[in-house]
Amino acid sequence: MSVPRTAPRLLAVLTALFIATSTVLGTAPLVHAVGPDQPVLTGSFQDALGCAGDWQPDCTASQLSEDPESGMFTATVDIPPGDHTYNVAIGGDRDENYGAGGVPGGEEISFSHDGGPVTFWYDSATHVVQSSAEGPFVTLPGSFNAALGCSEDWMPSCMRTWMQDADGDGVYTFSTEELPRGSYEVKAAHGGSWDESYGVDGAPDGDNHTFSTQEGDLVSFRYDPATHELSIEASDPLTAGSGTQRAHFVDESTIAWPADLVGDGPQTRWELFTAPEGGIGVEAGEVTGGQSLGELTLRESGLEERELTGRGHLTDFVALELPELDRAVLGEALRGELMLAQHGPGGVEALTGLQIAGVLDDLYAGDADEQQLGVHWDGTTPSIALWAPTAKDVTLRLHGPAEAAGDPSAEATEVSMQRGSGGVWTAQGTADWADQAYTFAVEVFVPELGEVVTNTVTDPYSVGLTLNSQHSVVLDLDDERWAPELWADTPAPAVGQFADQTIYELHLRDFSAGDEALPEQVRGSYAAIGHPDSTGSERLGELAEAGMTTVHLLPTFDIATIEEDRAAQQHPQIPQGAGPASTEQQEAVTAVADEDAYNWGYDPLHFLAPEGSYATDGHQIGGERTVEFRSMVGELHGMGLQVVLDQVYNHAAAHGQADGSVLDRIVPGYYHRLDLEGAVETSTCCSNLATENAMAEKLMVDATVLWAREYRVDGFRFDLMGHHSVENMTAVRAALDALTLEADGVDGTSIYLYGEGWDFGEVSGNARFTQAIQGQLGDTSIGTFNDRLRDAVHGGSPFDTDKRTAQGFGNGLATMPNGFSEVSEEEELTDLRHRTDLIRVGMAGNLADFELLGSSGETVRGDELDYNGVPAGYATRPEETVNYVDAHDNEALYDMNVWKLPQDAPMDVRVRMNTLSLATVTLGQSPSFWAGGTDLMRSKSLDRDSYNSGDHFNTIDWTEQTNGFGSGLPPEEKNEEAWGLMGPMLEDPAKTPSPEDISLSSDVALDLLRLRSSSPLMTLGDAALIRQKVSFPNAGREATPGLLVMRVDDTTGEDIDPALDGLVTVFNASDETITEAIDGMVGLEHELHEVQAGGADDVVKEATWDTATGTATVPAHTVAVFVAPQTRDDEKPDGGDDEEAPGDVEEPGDGEEPGDGQEPGDAEDPSGDVHAGAGPGTDGDGEPAADGAGDAPTADSDSASSPTSSAPPAESSRGPLARTGSEVLPWALALMLLLGTGIALIARARRG
Repeated sequence: MSVPRTAPRLLAVLTALFIATSTVLGTAPLVHAVGPDQPVLTGSFQDALGCAGDWQPDCTASQLSEDPESGMFTATVDIPPGDHTYNVAIGGDRDENYGAGGVPGGEEISFSHDGGPVTFWYDSATHVVQSSAEGPFVTLPGSFNAALGCSEDWMPSCMRTWMQDADGDGVYTFSTEELPRGSYEVKAAHGGSWDESYGVDGAPDGDNHTFSTQEGDLVSFRYDPATHELSIEASDPLTAGSGTQRAHFVDESTIAWPADLVGDGPQTRWELFTAPEGGIGVEAGEVTGGQSLGELTLRESGLEERELTGRGHLTDFVALELPELDRAVLGEALRGELMLAQHGPGGVEALTGLQIAGVLDDLYAGDADEQQLGVHWDGTTPSIALWAPTAKDVTLRLHGPAEAAGDPSAEATEVSMQRGSGGVWTAQGTADWADQAYTFAVEVFVPELGEVVTNTVTDPYSVGLTLNSQHSVVLDLDDERWAPELWADTPAPAVGQFADQTIYELHLRDFSAGDEALPEQVRGSYAAIGHPDSTGSERLGELAEAGMTTVHLLPTFDIATIEEDRAAQQHPQIPQGAGPASTEQQEAVTAVADEDAYNWGYDPLHFLAPEGSYATDGHQIGGERTVEFRSMVGELHGMGLQVVLDQVYNHAAAHGQADGSVLDRIVPGYYHRLDLEGAVETSTCCSNLATENAMAEKLMVDATVLWAREYRVDGFRFDLMGHHSVENMTAVRAALDALTLEADGVDGTSIYLYGEGWDFGEVSGNARFTQAIQGQLGDTSIGTFNDRLRDAVHGGSPFDTDKRTAQGFGNGLATMPNGFSEVSEEEELTDLRHRTDLIRVGMAGNLADFELLGSSGETVRGDELDYNGVPAGYATRPEETVNYVDAHDNEALYDMNVWKLPQDAPMDVRVRMNTLSLATVTLGQSPSFWAGGTDLMRSKSLDRDSYNSGDHFNTIDWTEQTNGFGSGLPPEEKNEEAWGLMGPMLEDPAKTPSPEDISLSSDVALDLLRLRSSSPLMTLGDAALIRQKVSFPNAGREATPGLLVMRVDDTTGEDIDPALDGLVTVFNASDETITEAIDGMVGLEHELHEVQAGGADDVVKEATWDTATGTATVPAHTVAVFVAPQTRDDEKPDGGDDEEAPGDVEEPGDGEEPGDGQEPGDAEDPSGDVHAGAGPGTDGDGEPAADGAGDAPTADSDSASSPTSSAPPAESSRGPLARTGSEVLPWALALMLLLGTGIALIARARRG
C-alpha cells in the first residue's frame, strides 16, 4: 500500500519539532557567537553540555559569565561522572588559551567527578581557573573586603579575595596593594560561605587574624589547606596597635594592655599621652603631637576580679597602673585623644588608642545614675538633661513648635547647657518650651575621625518626636491632652500567675494593613485596634473570650527603617494574575522594600518614644502619637487583653558618624560593645549595644520603666536577651517591682518578662559577663523561648534548606513518612521517641529536675535529657520557659507543615496537625505563645524571614477566606536558595485551604484556649506542684509511636481544682486510631472534656474512655482531653498517708526494661530569631541569620567572631543548557508523547 502524501509532510513537521526540542534539551549544537574576549571552558565534558563535541572553543554552553561583584568569570554546569580535563579558551578559538597555573597554552587541568553540578571560576588578570571538583575555593573574609570592592566587609562569597594556587604547590596565595592605611582583621573561608572557616593557628571558626599596613603597600597572604594556617606579610606595617583601640581604660587607675604586645626586654615601659584636638602619632621611634600624662607601672598580680566584671574577655591582659592623676586632669584628657605607647630599646614598639567605657563608669556613672535624663518637669516648667561626659560643649537648639519644625540644621534658638556632676549637661527651660522641637549640638572628639566635630543629634531619651525623628519634642506625658479617656479609665486585666500567660504575637501592619473593612487611613495603625469596623479586633475579642490573655506587639518604639510620612511611602505594584509560584510578586515587593511602610522594626532609633509610621495622618508628631498609642493599649485592655512590647536593647540601628546613629555621636566609644581592636561588634545583625556599661544599662532600665508607668504596658519581650547580662535583667526586674498602683498606676510585680535566651556572638560562653540565657535565669521568673519543644514538634532545624528531610512529632516523623528522610526507619523511630520526651519535659514546664521515664527505658531528669549536646530541661519555675511552635521568625507553622507533611497529605490532615502542634504549646504548664494568625493556618507563602517582605506576604486575612499560601515565591534575599523546592509546593492547589478549612482551624483553636483556661490544673504555676501532680504514662522505650499521654493528678497533695480529680491529655500524632490502656488508670472514671464534647471538632468527639480498663481511644491526628470529676471528699493539704509529699515523683511506666540511652538529635542552632551565625548579616531582627531567636543563634542561631555572609555561588549560575533532571523530565515526556503521537498518525495514515 502506498503511503499517503500527508505522511511525509507529517514526518517533516515532526523532524523539525524533534530538532527544536532537542536543542532545548541540549542534544544539538548552539550557534550563538562567542565574544572576542569571552572566556570559554573547553574540555572533555563539552559534548555532555550540548556542544557539537568536546574541546570546542566557540560553544556558548560552556562560556563563563562575568560576576559583577568581583569582576571574575564563573559558571556552574552539570558534569557527567568520570575523569575530565579542561582549560580556558578566549574569544571563540584556541589562539589564546590558558591551562594549569594560568600558563598560556599550558598543561590541561584534570579532575575526577561523581557527576552533578561543578562551579568554575576564572581570573582574567592571572588567567588562573579552578573548579569546585578540584578542591575548595578559598577566600579572605575580613574587615577590608569593602575596600577591595566587595559590597560589604566580612564577605566570604566575594571572589575579589580569591586565593589561588598558581604554582601547584598546594599553598594558596593572594596579594594586594589596594588597602588604605589601617589595621584589619581576617579569616580564611572555604566554599564561599561561613560553613567552614579558620582563624588563628588554623582553628575552625577561630579568632580573627590581625594585621596593619600603610596605604598602598603590598600585603601578601599565604594559606596552607593542610594545616589551615594563614600567614600575612605587610611590606611596611604600621607601629603595632596603630589605628586601633587595643588598650582598655578599666578604671581611673588601671589600664588593661594586651599581653601579645608586651615586649621581651627589661627596658619595656608604658606612657599615656593626650591631645585635646587629636594628632598623636609616631615619627622616628618617638611619640609626636601629644602631651605625656606620665608613665605606668606593671602590676605583677594582673587584673583583679572586680576589674574584670563585665570584661571577662580581658582575663589574659596585663594590668598597668597609672600615676596618681587629679580627677579634673583625667576628665579633661578624656575629652580629647588618648593614646598609650609602649617603649622598648629601639623606641616606640606599640601605640594604640584606649577603650574608655570602664573609666567613664568609674568617674561618672555613680552620680549620673541618680539623675533624670531627657525632659523632666517641675509643674509646667521643663528642664532637659543629657549625659555627655566626654563632650567639650553642648548646646540646646530650640526649633519652635514641633508641628512646624523644619530641617534640624536650620537656624534655631540656642541655649548653652551647663555641665554638672556625673558628666550630665542641663538646661533649665520655661513654660513656653512645651511642645517645641529641639536637638543638641554636641562638640566632641571622635576617635574614628581623629578630630573634634560638632554633631547635631536628637535626645536619646526622647519621649516625643517630629516626623521621621528629625527632632525631639519637649513633651509632658502627664499633660491631660495626651491621656485618652479609655486608656485612663480602663484597668489592665489581671492574669493570675505568670504561667497562665497565653500570648498572641502581632505586627501592627500584619494586623490591619489588609483589612478592607477599615477606612484606608486607619489601616496599619495603632487606631485600627479596637476600631468598630476592624475584623481583626473582632477576632481578638473571640480569642480573649476563649482564654487568650495577652497580645505581644512587635517593635513599636521609634524605628529607624520605616518612612513615617505616609504620603512618601511607596506601594508595591503587585501584578494581577501572577501565579502562585511566580517571582513577579516578590520583584514588586523588593523594588520598594526600603521605601514602603513595612519592616518588623528591629532597628531602634529612640527607645522611649512610639513609632510614628503607625500613627494616622495628623497624629504623628509629639503628643499626638502618644494619644494613639495609649488609646490602643486602652482598647486591648478593654477587650480583656494585656499588652506586651517587644524591646530591642541589644543593638541600635547604626553607630559612629553614620545616619541613624544617636548614642555614638554623643559619647563616642561608650554605648556600643567593642571588639578587642575597638571596632563595634555586630553579631546581633547590627550595631551591638554594651548594656554591661552602667549608663547603657540605665537607658535600658529607664526605657522599660517608662513604658510600664507612662503607657501601662503589662509585659516585655527582650530581643536577643542572651546579649544582656543576668545583672541587666534583674536590674529591670527590680525597677519594675518598685512600681505600685498607688504611686505609678501600675503594679510592677505583675509585669511578665521573657526573651530570646540564645547563646552566641562575642558574649557566648559568658565571655564578658553571665549571660541572660537558657539555664542561667533560675529563680528569676524571667522566661526564655523553648526551642527544645519547638524543634521536637517540627523536626530538623529552622535553618535547613530542604526541610522535608527531617520530620517531627507534629508532622509525621516515623508515623507518616514523607519519603524524603535520609535515615533508616529504625533511626526515625528512635528520633521520634526522643523528641516525644523533649515535648513531655517542655509541657511539664521544662523543669531541670522533673523526672520521667525516658525513651531509654530509664527514669531521667529534664536536665539529663539531651538537646543537641546541652540539657533539655533547664528551668526552675514553669514561667521560665515560653512554649511555642512558631513566631514571626522563620516559617509559619502552616508553611513548616507544607514542607514536612507527606506532599499528598489531604487538607483535613493539615488542619488537624496544625491544631495538634498548637496543642503541645497550649495544653502545657508553661506560658503559651502563638504567632498571630497561626490559629487560622496563616501562611507567608513559605517565606523563611519576612522582616522586609511587605504587606503582600505578611498580611493576615481575618475574614478567613484565604491564608496567604501561594502568594508567589517569597523574596529572593532570604529564600532564593530554596525556590526550586518551593515552586511545586506553591503550585499545588491541594495545599491551599478553603474558607471552610480555615474556619474549622479557627474554631478548634478557640477550643484549645477554652481547654487551657477551664481548670487551674492546666497551669499549676508551681514547680513543686508540677513534680507532684504531673506525669507521663505510657512512655519509655516501647512507647507507641505518635502517642503522648500527660496526666495531672489532683488526688495527690493539695486539691487545686475542686471540680476535678484530674485530667488526662492524649496526643495521637499518628495516622491511625490508637486504643491503649493508660498506665495506672484502671477503674478511674474519665470523660471527654465538655469543651471538646460540645466543640467544633467532630472527630475528637469519637474519642472514648473505658473506665474499667483505663483505656483511651483517640482518633488519628487528634488531641483529646479527658477529665475525672471530683470524688475526693477531704481537703487535707497533705493529702493523706497514701499521697506523695511535694517534690516526690510517682514511678511511671509499665515496667519496661532499662535500655540504651538516646543519641542526640540533629545538630542545629537553638535560635528561632536568627540571630546565630558567624557575624554580621541580618535576618531583620538581627536574628543572625538567631532572636534570634530569636533569635538567635536564631537567635538568632549563630556564633563565630566574624559576621555571617552570603551563600556560595548558587545553582542559578549554571549554563543555559545545564539542566537538572527535574527540568529536563517535562521536555523529555513531551518529546516522547509527540513522537508517539506522530508514529500513531503515520500508522493510521498507512492503514488509510
